Amino acid sequence: MSERVMPGRTDGLITLGAADALWVNLTADSAVPTASGAFTCSPARARVGYVLLGDHVVATVRVSGGQWSVPEGEVRRAAALLNAVGMDRQDLVRIGPFRGAPRQEDNGETPMRWRRRITGELRELGGPQRAARREVDRPYHLAGIDWRQILVEQTRDGTQRTWWLPRAVVRLLDAAEHAETQWVQAARSGQASRVTTGPPSHPRQARDADGRQPTSPEGPTASLRPYDKELEGQLYSVLSRKPGTSRRVAGWACAVCRTAPATVLDHCHEHGYVRAPVCQSCNTQERPDHLYSNDIRVANRYTRLFHTDTDDWLRHWHRCPGCRARTTLPLPHLAAWTAQIACRSLRPTHRASRGRTPCGVLRVSWTGSQNTPRSCLLTVAVDCCPSGEHRVLAQVPYREAAERFRVWLAETAPAVAAAAGPDRLDGLPVQPRPVIADTSGEDLELF
Repeated sequence: MSERVMPGRTDGLITLGAADALWVNLTADSAVPTASGAFTCSPARARVGYVLLGDHVVATVRVSGGQWSVPEGEVRRAAALLNAVGMDRQDLVRIGPFRGAPRQEDNGETPMRWRRRITGELRELGGPQRAARREVDRPYHLAGIDWRQILVEQTRDGTQRTWWLPRAVVRLLDAAEHAETQWVQAARSGQASRVTTGPPSHPRQARDADGRQPTSPEGPTASLRPYDKELEGQLYSVLSRKPGTSRRVAGWACAVCRTAPATVLDHCHEHGYVRAPVCQSCNTQERPDHLYSNDIRVANRYTRLFHTDTDDWLRHWHRCPGCRARTTLPLPHLAAWTAQIACRSLRPTHRASRGRTPCGVLRVSWTGSQNTPRSCLLTVAVDCCPSGEHRVLAQVPYREAAERFRVWLAETAPAVAAAAGPDRLDGLPVQPRPVIADTSGEDLELF
């Protein structure tokens, strides 16, 4: 919608109906689908002082005559942030249902609670098909996003249904929930006018040369602080038992994407060291897809881990002193890397409508463990081959896989490789050494 005269505009404010039309018009080309009732349909909260648009909080104003309005500039700003979000519809995150998941209690502070809203509505209405029918007073959008257009339902064994959303949208909704929490808390303390919205929508959108998020001209960004190695070298088994750890983690931005609020303290399961606080989306993305304890499926997300965002993930994994000293990865990740990178040329392909497509699904299993590297053997195979040919591509000894990884790391992420190796930890005393006073000369005593 152009900047010319708009119906319902007064002193920079527009009515909720005009804001709805403006929001849809400005986000028509966005990768993330938006809803038409972002201001007037549930769960919009225009009459309690604010409305969520993506991860942006737009304050509402009651003008003369009791009519509610919103600043037009804020609507345009929220639309610009949403339009900057890139979305891969194939990169999915499971959002429910989860067996045995703890039930979230509604304390009135964070009405967003988008996971509970989606799961509850789909269960109540019987699935995405019936949920697609708009009903009066039923939630249709979340933060102005039409989640039904991008929801994916998967069924296993013909019985269990699971629901998935693109990772970019999961991060966006997590950021919206955090922004709403901050706004409500600030409003209660009388500081709502000084609070801006949550972090930028796109993982690479608003970083300056130092990797920090710039400050908005209207005030600071969110209260999230960047992670700066505060927990480096600490054991997860010790830190997780300390009271207040979860509250401390929630104050950081995710150490990988640097935009969403951290919810999980990620740690190395092989050495037990804390890596960094991360958001739920990044934690899910890096989790190996185990079939059995010594058998993993190399899912599509490993393309991002070892190609698109390689430097960020290698740096994150090497926050573990054990992995950094050995210049390697935890065994499941090393196995996935061996299949995805080292054995890429061995994977057969099949004819497709557009050239050739890789055969089946990669799978890696291993015997032994990293604690017995001499006898540990990785077996890379292909499952679900379209022609029915299930084949073993390679058998790689653990030490050979680790050596290949070191060579690849030095070529792909030189900065990460330069900080790795056993010599980086040499010279550090296991226990503090006492200072011995030298009193052999006059005025040379050490105090």
